[in-house]
Amino acid sequence: QVQLVESGGGLVQTGGSLRLSCAASGRTFSSYAMGWFRQAPGKEREFVASITGSGDNTYYADSVKGRFTISRDNAKNTVYLQMNSLKPEDTAVYYCHARWDALNYWGQGTQVTVSS
Repeated sequence: QVQLVESGGGLVQTGGSLRLSCAASGRTFSSYAMGWFRQAPGKEREFVASITGSGDNTYYADSVKGRFTISRDNAKNTVYLQMNSLKPEDTAVYYCHARWDALNYWGQGTQVTVSS
């Protein structure tokens, strides 16, 4: 069982930056691929970024490439999402996700609002 707790969301102006954090419980954090998803009002949840257990490989949605960076600190059981050059269309609830084999875990979400 893995519990995920996100933090770092908030209100920011267009062009600003935020860093989201996701703290995970458990002693096998490095075994999990970690990711971030987001869901805007009236829209389906969508993939944002992911990182392998070792941190060697990262993947991004086209909409955030070059602006967002995912990273992880396995010693701290934490994954991060650095978001730069934020746009109003980035406004959403951001969810942390952990995956190992067929197991999937979600955090409760953190709100990110980008004002124009």
